[in-house]
Order: sequence, then structure tokens, then C-alpha cells
Amino acid sequence: MTTPVSKKIEPALGHPTSYQLLHDPRLNKGTAFTEAERRAWGLEGLLPPAVTNIELQVSRRHAEIAALDNDLLKYLVLSDLQARNETLYYATLMSDPATYMPLVYTPTVGEACQKFGHIFRQPRGMYLPISARGRVKEFLSNWPEKDVRFIVVTDGERILGLGDLGAGGMGIPIGKLALYTACAGVPPQGCLPIVLDVGTNNETLLDDPLYLGLRQHRERGDAYMAFVDEFVTVVQQLYPKCCIQWEDFANINSVPILARYRDKICTFNDDIQGTAGVALAGILAASRLTGKKLAEQRFLFLGAGSAATGIAELISLAMTREGMDPAEARRRNALFDVHGLLVTSRTDLAEFQKPFAQDRAPVSTFAEAVESVRPTGIIGVSAVPKLFNQAVISAMARVNERPIIFPYSNPTSRSECTAEEAYRWSNGRAIFASGSPFPPVEIAGRRFVPGQGNNVYIFPALGMAVFATEATRVTDEMFLVAAQAVAEQVTEENLSVGLIYPPQSRILEASLHVAERIAACIFDQGLAGVKRPDDISTLIRSRVYRPGYLG
Repeated sequence: MTTPVSKKIEPALGHPTSYQLLHDPRLNKGTAFTEAERRAWGLEGLLPPAVTNIELQVSRRHAEIAALDNDLLKYLVLSDLQARNETLYYATLMSDPATYMPLVYTPTVGEACQKFGHIFRQPRGMYLPISARGRVKEFLSNWPEKDVRFIVVTDGERILGLGDLGAGGMGIPIGKLALYTACAGVPPQGCLPIVLDVGTNNETLLDDPLYLGLRQHRERGDAYMAFVDEFVTVVQQLYPKCCIQWEDFANINSVPILARYRDKICTFNDDIQGTAGVALAGILAASRLTGKKLAEQRFLFLGAGSAATGIAELISLAMTREGMDPAEARRRNALFDVHGLLVTSRTDLAEFQKPFAQDRAPVSTFAEAVESVRPTGIIGVSAVPKLFNQAVISAMARVNERPIIFPYSNPTSRSECTAEEAYRWSNGRAIFASGSPFPPVEIAGRRFVPGQGNNVYIFPALGMAVFATEATRVTDEMFLVAAQAVAEQVTEENLSVGLIYPPQSRILEASLHVAERIAACIFDQGLAGVKRPDDISTLIRSRVYRPGYLG
């Protein structure tokens, strides 16, 4: 796949084709069509006479969106722009990523998924219902782009911290792939969002006349996995260079799906591996504030699902790289779920949880677990708000000079605590990062800038590295490299205000740096589909999509 900034438009042959030109999001320039182009392509009279360049168009969009006082409305305006003029959409996002990322993804995308059937305007991506078993290839062949490089796919069962939203989960793949392009320059024409619609167990949706998915309860067991197998097989047939990103599957499916395919195809699960990468990046940066090496730290997780074990496993891997025994590294990562601390005496643990079971007495409350485990950091992936309460934060502050507090659950309504709570209850000593954005906080005359431990620092960069190298696999080592590459970009100035991730205002440059490191890892592991160049940075930057109009 080449990486043009926009498709070149050939002269139109007649008025109907000219009109269609204005309704093709890949070709449409809107008011940026020049007078010569309007004459050549039969567009005269179809546009207002004034010609404006893309910079003025972006300014117009800024003003329009800023005037709205509702984030969901802003999301819809941006979605309509994406459907109308893709080049302008990405030019707008990339002109101010810190402003637009929360609108096209977390936290706003959560509300958009909840209301998907009520705000639906224009189809985007592919909907593959389980009723189409045996015909998935026929369905996917209807997609117009024949060189798909990235698929983000969900079955809608565990959307953010909101639960089963069925076909409404399509907002997640759409948003994720928009960030592939906006944050790392992955060409949008190679990106395909997909929902595997296997039904929903959300009775509210099933009773809603505007719900757009299959009206049946979720398929389970062999039928479900056969459908997933067919999907993967067809993707490999139609798009042999494609990487599949699994997104927002429930634990009962996310763990076995990743295990089933990770050594066979180019694939990863962002909730498990991407979340792990961004969490480790935050921990590595926070270590510069705590003064402790990674091997000296201990972590306690609120939540014991695939996200928690994914983070714990990557931290353990990083600890072993510092010389620690793997079993000891896992013991330094304790998990806590609805039934209490995961200990070896419990009989209800899943196989993927057992490596992290602690050989200690049962503990039933999280505050007590903090006192028992004495972690240097707590990480929330529970999707249950407010569980990092004052007792928990105070306990962390008692056992640590600089407690690490990471409430990573999304969206904002599900965060385990707010930034202000963490800073205030720790007397300004917390090292804080969250899954959703929080505004700066003033405590005793000191200003803190909360970091957002958003996977956006990891998966778009990984995508660019995979795209540029045509990687055949995605490995845990790549996420370890990515975490280190993110952390090393945090400056002393960032740390002075408590910020442990690179500013989102420079996310493209940050992502390209990470992509270069991952690409080097891909070449080192012998997983690239192209020859190793003399300069990996030049390879990465030569593949970047930059929105602009061609003649």
C-alpha cells in the first residue's frame, strides 16, 4: 500500500459523476476545489463561489465545534465530517489532538455507543452477524478497499466499563482506527472497523425498537468460536497483510481468542496488551519520581480480569529483564476482585489468574489489602467507580512517600477515583494517571497536571510499525519496547507538574518515536516482511499519512 495524502481525482465525465464527487469522502475537497477544478470537473454551481484552502476549512470546523456545549454533539459533527470529507476530518483532528481525542474516543465514545441506534446516521465499517455463518467471505468481499492492513474488531460484549452494548459497540473500532491515523499517521484507506454481531444479553437493547443489531441473546460455545474462526480465515484469505486488533471482548472470550491466534497470525488484544504497555510506561516514568527501580516495587490491582493480568504479566516480564526470578516477579503483582484478594486457597480462580495468586491469608476489603500487600502502586481496572476511596488513598500515602495511583477504568464515570481526590487525600504526594482525562488540580498553591494512561500512546504506534515493516506477528516484547519508548519521552518539566506521559498535543511525534523502536524490535526478531533499511526512522516517516488535497 502506498501512502498518498489523498486520492488524485480524475476529470469527471458528465454532471452526475461530478455531483458524486462531492459525496465521496475520499475525494471531496468541499470549498477547497479551485476554480480550474470546478470548471474541469463540472462542479460549477454546485459549490458557493468562494474558494478556501484546507487551513481555512480547519479553522471553520474549530469554530463550529467550539461553539457546541455538548460533547456528544461534537462527536456527531466530527462523525458527519468524516463521512463527508475524510481529508478535512483528519486535518482537523491532527491540528489539535489534545482537544479532539476525547471527542472521537474516550470518554465521549462511551455515550455514543450507548446511544448508537438513536444517533445512527451513516454506515461505516462492516457488520458481520453470526446469522451469516458460511457467508463471511461474501460479506467481507463487499468492502471496497482490497488492501486492508488493520482491522479493529469487537463483539460488543464489554464496551469500556459500560458492559454489553451489542452492535452499538461499533463506535469503538471506528474511534480506535481514527486514532491510528490521527496519532500515528497510519493511512486511513487501509483501516477497517468490524463488529461481530453474535447477539446481546442487554435486555434494554433487545426491547429498544431502534436497536440495530441481531435481536437474539448471545451465542456461546462452539458456534461462537466457529464464527470467529471463519472470520479469521477469511481475513487471511482476502487481506494477507492485515493485522487484527481484538477490542472489548469479555474475559471469557478475550483470553482464549488471543491464545488461539497470537502465534498463527499478526494480531493482538489492545485491552490486554495495549493497556499493559501504557501502564508499564507510566510505572517506568513514575519510577523517576519515586526513586525506586522496577524490581523494588509491588503492585496491587483492583480488578482481576484480562486487563489486570495483562498488565501484571508485562510488569513481570519487565522485572525479569532486570534479573528477577519470573515467579518472584509475578508475586509482586497482587490482584483483588469482587471476592477479595486472589490467594492460593481460593478455588474459584480462572487459569489465567492463578499465576498471580498470593500465598497469604484471605483479605476481603481493598483498603485492608493495601495494608497487607503494602504496594508501591495501585492500578484500577475494575470498571467500578469510587473504589479508590479516602481510606484506600490514605493507606497508600501511609506506606509510600510517593504512592502511585492509577485509576484506569473508562469512561470517566467509571474511574476508581478522580485526580483531585487522589492528590487531596495524599496531601499532594500521589503520582497519578487515569484512563479518562481529568483537568489540572490546584493543591496548596501547587498545580498538578494529571496524566492520561491512554492506550493511544501504544496501539497507533504499534500499528505504524507493523504497517511499515509488514510484520507477520505481534509479540509481548514489542509492548515492552513500546512502554520504554513512551516513558523515555517524559521530560523533567513534565515530571515537575506530575505528568508521567508525553503531552497529547505532540502525540504524532511521540507515536513515531515509539513506532521506530517497535520497528527495530520487529526487524531484530525476524518478523518483518520487508528488508531492514539503513535508517528505520526514514522508513517510518516515509509511510506517514499527512492530510492534504492533491490535484
